[in-house]
Amino acid sequence: MSEFLEYSLLGLLSGGVTALVALSFVLVYKGTGVVNFAVGEVMMLGAYLYYAGAVTFNLPPWLAFIVALVLIGLLAIAIERVVLRPLSGQPAVAVLMATIGMASIVHGGVEAVWGGDTYSPPTLLPRTPINLGEILIPGTVLGNFVVAAVLIGAFLAFFRYSRTGIALRATASDPVTAATLGINIHYAQRLTWLLSGLVGTVAGVLIASSAGLSPLLASAALGVFAAIILGGMDSILGAIVASLIIGWIEAVAAGYLGGKSRDVVPYVVVLAILTVKPYGLFGTRTIERL
Repeated sequence: MSEFLEYSLLGLLSGGVTALVALSFVLVYKGTGVVNFAVGEVMMLGAYLYYAGAVTFNLPPWLAFIVALVLIGLLAIAIERVVLRPLSGQPAVAVLMATIGMASIVHGGVEAVWGGDTYSPPTLLPRTPINLGEILIPGTVLGNFVVAAVLIGAFLAFFRYSRTGIALRATASDPVTAATLGINIHYAQRLTWLLSGLVGTVAGVLIASSAGLSPLLASAALGVFAAIILGGMDSILGAIVASLIIGWIEAVAAGYLGGKSRDVVPYVVVLAILTVKPYGLFGTRTIERL
């Protein structure tokens, strides 16, 4: 029983960081209706910028983290203005292909500057493990979960209670009506991309600080698709709940069936659930009349 509890607790805690990556995807999809395939590369770039600030320029880790957030924020604003806004009104596939192109550019640029080696960025959080009876919890895993929980809670409060958050929700729900009511659609979309980039950077730094930094970090975002699809592509709450579920399934499967199973079992579970709820656990159900 203690072994099962340890696997379960570790899985739920790791699901918190997964929820941040899923949130980065959902923010853009909910606001623009486009799947942003550059999330993984932006997450990776943010982690490398943090590493460069903390190691190359000898900045304190907290200051390097802030610098990385600022730079990624500026990059997100520039991409929205220069690349994505000219595609406004075009088919969604055009914007989707643009995100794939941006992902390739960022990935190639990172490998050209830093190469393919694995680096160990300084951690922002304490590494001291925590003993809960017979259960041992790594300090970074618990710290990552706390940071993710606080950030996700702040986002939920922002979207529910702030005027800007309500405007973003209105834009995502019906951009034409939102524009009619005086909401600046371009500003809302720019803010959506900005928030997505910042959330991805936080997730990237947390993952790199505990698991190491290499260009393979970008591929970690692809594993989040199971949680996004399970929760519902346009549901922030669904992304959070599904990430915790997927994290628990991965940890238990890896503990009892071996590490390879964590890449298979979650998708089997997701497919089984989608046969019953094709729009995900919290996704918006669309009805079309023929």
